[in-house]
Amino acid sequence: MEVPLTPEQESQLRRLAAYLGKEPGKMVIDAALRMVGEDARVRATARKGLEYADRGEFIDEAEMDMRLVRMLQR
Repeated sequence: MEVPLTPEQESQLRRLAAYLGKEPGKMVIDAALRMVGEDARVRATARKGLEYADRGEFIDEAEMDMRLVRMLQR
């Protein structure tokens, strides 16, 4: 698979990779795999929420606010 980057994007990636002491291609792969993992986590959480809702299990607004704050702090 090829990922087309503009010259400016490639330059930015190379500078960041050099600063971090990493291979640019490896950084792109790692970032893509993290995104895939995060997508799977979000989808699983959404499915779990829908299962609760289907069973009529809901939480109050204060509890939802607290969970959202915890989730965003990760």
